[in-house]
This record gives sequence, structure tokens and C-alpha cells, in this order.
Amino acid sequence: MNLKKIASNVQNISEAIASVIKVDVTVVDDNLRRIAGTGSYRDRIGELVSRDSVFDIALKKGEGFIIENAREETICLHCKKLEDCQEYAEVCCPIKLKEHVVGVIGLIAFDEGQRQEIVHNQRNLMTFLSKMADLICSKLLEENKTEEIKLLASELEIVLNSVDKGIIAVNEEGTILRCNENALQLFNGRKEELIGKSIHALIGDFNVTAMIREDKRVRNREFLYKKRVYQLRGVFDANPISIDNDNVGMVFIISRLTDLLNAINAITTATIVTSFEEIIGESEILREVKERAAKASCSKSTVLIQGESGTGKELFARAIHYNSDRAKGPFIPINCAAIPEQLLESELFGYEEGAFTGARRGGREGKFLLATGGTIFLDEIGDMPLHLQGKLLRVLQEQMIEKIGGKDLIPIDIRIIAATNKELDRSVQEGEFREDLFYRLNVIPLNIPPLRQRREDIAPLVKHMLEKCNRKLQKSIVEIDPDVMALFMKYTWPGNVRELENTIEYAVNMSNSSNINKACLPKRITGSRSQGEPKTFEAITPVKELERREIQRALAVYKDDNITAAAHALGISRATLYRKIKEYEL
Repeated sequence: MNLKKIASNVQNISEAIASVIKVDVTVVDDNLRRIAGTGSYRDRIGELVSRDSVFDIALKKGEGFIIENAREETICLHCKKLEDCQEYAEVCCPIKLKEHVVGVIGLIAFDEGQRQEIVHNQRNLMTFLSKMADLICSKLLEENKTEEIKLLASELEIVLNSVDKGIIAVNEEGTILRCNENALQLFNGRKEELIGKSIHALIGDFNVTAMIREDKRVRNREFLYKKRVYQLRGVFDANPISIDNDNVGMVFIISRLTDLLNAINAITTATIVTSFEEIIGESEILREVKERAAKASCSKSTVLIQGESGTGKELFARAIHYNSDRAKGPFIPINCAAIPEQLLESELFGYEEGAFTGARRGGREGKFLLATGGTIFLDEIGDMPLHLQGKLLRVLQEQMIEKIGGKDLIPIDIRIIAATNKELDRSVQEGEFREDLFYRLNVIPLNIPPLRQRREDIAPLVKHMLEKCNRKLQKSIVEIDPDVMALFMKYTWPGNVRELENTIEYAVNMSNSSNINKACLPKRITGSRSQGEPKTFEAITPVKELERREIQRALAVYKDDNITAAAHALGISRATLYRKIKEYEL
């Protein structure tokens, strides 16, 4: 602890002593450097006092001394500046701080009158100097404590500013007292603009006084802040500030909503990264689809994936996302057919607190908000209710959503990939799907071929799935009998790749050796029947093939000059018939 830190205080104390006692005062630190002085010593502040002087001895021994006759007493004879000494008498007292001598304070007489003052008041002067030394020590302790507090405050400020959340402290009335740098950035303001302002101006209606009085904490409360063209959609936690069991304010921890959503998405959706190389198959028809999908991934346009169940529509959607510039954003899949109609809207758009009976306190974010910065995959889009189709159209047009029970439009940044196993154009004709939405979704169409149209992909798929099942079931099957592969090539696979995968897993479970034979296969593949049933197996004709045949027959019956009659016989419109003729190349 260095007296130099309080040199100005020591000088003031020295001048006060000199004005009362009418003698000169000087103070040295523990390095014998003069840090204060009056009279002739004022101009000598900063100089080093001689070693072996009375001040040096007092510093080393920690004792006070009274010199009645300077230059004559024994203690003076060792001083190196004895010959130059002009002092008549001296009183010096060590300045002790917790048994550590940090300096010496001295009274110096430069004439006989001052000497007599010292000689006749020795005891009182020593007691007085001891009190002055204690005063200097208290100032030093106070300065050290102030420095410690400043250091602690500085460290705390560094910590608060390193936190990636906004932190704001308010008093009982909600007036802002303190805030960190992140809070200034979040609210796009300067410290002088926020300090002294009401927290209500930032987060809206919030009863700070009641929360403090009732000692309540708040978690994940959403708010919207607007400042001219700037807008912040955020979330805050709030905790009472307690001193001696008395709540005196609140501290708010504030986050940008998108930052929270990104953190959630990083944990929950970044686990299944898919590339086009992981889509197994090298048939010409599949390679063409993969090439188109790869081109689609470089675009920001909406993609509509159509194909039968089990063809891998979600796999393509994931590959498009993870091959795009949104790959670091979330991929949020939602099955429109698997969620009850009354829940689908809240699942997609979210809701505000109190929007309906049973609504969760604080509301809930929907999948559209969770997908911000990434992709939302709407599977089975053909099963979406008509009233939600209108809201989805608005999302596509405006990139804005409105929560259930909400009043504000929330901007979002998402890409939509939709998928269906239905013929959406037919659904449009039948009034089950909005035509304007269909065209909005169908910017980049992708049709995933069924497995029966790419039988050359069956062998590599079987190999891949066998390796996967071996790992999963801890088996070592290395071979599939040729007659099994022949059955696989002949079978029509109505469930497509999903059915093939389930078949392989079933066979691996049933096998007791290192190979798969016909006995390991399910009966639907082998065509086996129970006793009394015919043993021959007739492949099921796909619906599209039946449709193509009937259209062809109707055209043959009614001829090309009577399209209306052919359409009437088939139970479809003329427009649909023309489209089917083009589709089937009839």
C-alpha cells in the first residue's frame, strides 16, 4: 500500500497541522521519498530523504522519536547530511497500517521558538501526530477500498459486457439504472438515451412494482420494440434485486428472439445432415431427378416434391436444404396429415398467451418462426385444411406471419419445400386445394419415381440396407440368395423404398445364418398362401396404369371428336382429360 496514491490528502493534512502548531510538517513514504511538506519542504516534495536519518530509523524500527537538540543527539550523529542540517528540533511518528510501516510523519522546528514549542509539548505532540498518522492510514484504507470497488466494478462490467444477452437493472418504479453494452445494441441506443428511461418504453406493459412487491420472477416473456424503422422482437427473464431481504429493483435479461430460436435449432435439428450422394441409386430416371434437385438447392424458390408414399420425398427435401446456402439454418419438418386440424394452425403459426382456452402461459412459437433462416418442410401438403391454405399463401407472398391471438405481423426468413403423394392438380380441379397456392408451391416441381420404375436401383439399395441392418441388429449377414433377388426384381413394391427397407430388416431378423433365403422373407413377397388359398401370385396393377388403360379405352370408344362424351364417361372434366392425355402421351 503506497502513500503516493493519497499524496493530495496527505498534503492537505500536513498543511492543516502546520497551520495549527505553527511548525513545518513533512511526510515520507516507505521508500523515504518525500510526498508532502510545508514551508521550506514544499519545494522539496519528491526528493529522497537520507538513509540513516531519523526518518529512516523510525521507518525501520516502527517507533516515534523526539529530537530536542538537532545535530547534537546520538541518533543524529549517523545522519549523512548532518553538516547541512538546519533543523533545531524534530518529532517523527511512523504511519502504521496493520503492523506495516508505510511512512513517517514529522514536525520540524527551524528556529528557537518552534523548538521551544516542541520541547514543552512533547507528549501532546506525539499523541497528536499518532492521531494524524491514523487519519492518513484511514485515508489510505479508504482509497484502497475505493480502488478495490472500482476494480470489482470494472471486472463486473467486463463480465456483463461479455455476456451475449442484454442486462438492464431498474428501480422499484421501473426506471433504468444500469445496462450493459449488449442491451444498448439490442435497443439500438446510447447509454444516455436508456439510463433514466422507463423499462416500459422498451418491453411494453409490465407491472414492475407488483412483481417486486410479490417477489415474482418472469421467464421467457416475449415483447416487440419499435424505434422508427428499427424493430426488435425479443424475449426477457426478470428477477427481483434483493438487499437484506428487501426487494429494491429488478434485473432484466434480454435476448433477441431469433438468437434463441437459432440456439434451439442448433441443438434439435442439426443432427441429420443429408447430401445427394446419400440418396442411393444410379438409374437414369433417378439421376435426372437428383440433378434437378441439386439445381433447385441453389435457388430460393419454393419446391413441390410429388411422389408415392415411401419414395424418399423428405430425403430429397433434406438434401436440397443441406446443399443450399441455408444449410447452417434449421430444417424443420412437419407432417400436415399427422397433426389434428385444430392443432395444425397453432403448430405452424404459434399463439399468444391467452389466445384460447388451454393456451400455455407466455404463448408459444410456431414452426415458421423456428425455421427462421432455414427451411420448413411441409409434408403431405395436400391434406392441409382449406382455411390454412389461405394463411400459407400469405406467408409465401409476404414472408410474414401472425400468431393466433396476435396483433402484429412478424417478418420471417424461410424457404418452403412442400411434398405430397396426391395429385394436387386433380385436387385443384375438385376444389380440395387452392389453385393460387398450388401455383405458388409448384415453382420448382420434382417428381420422385416409384421403385418399380427404377428396378436397377434395387440391388444397390438392398446392399446399403443390409449393411445398415447388420449394424443396427448386430448381425453379420453377407449374402442374399439369387432367387431372393429375383423375387425383389419381380415384386411391384407398392410401398416403394420404405417397404424394401422394412422387408430387409424383417429378413435380417428372421435369418439364422450368414445369408438371406426365401424362408426369411414375408409372405407378401414370396406369394405364399395358407392352406386352401391359390398358390399363384398375381401382381397388383398400379392405379395409374389402370387409369391410363381406361382413358385409352374411352378415347377409342368415343373417338377424338367427342372429348366431352369421353370425359363424361370417365367422370372427369374436359380439362383434366386433356391433361391426362398429355401426361400419358396418348
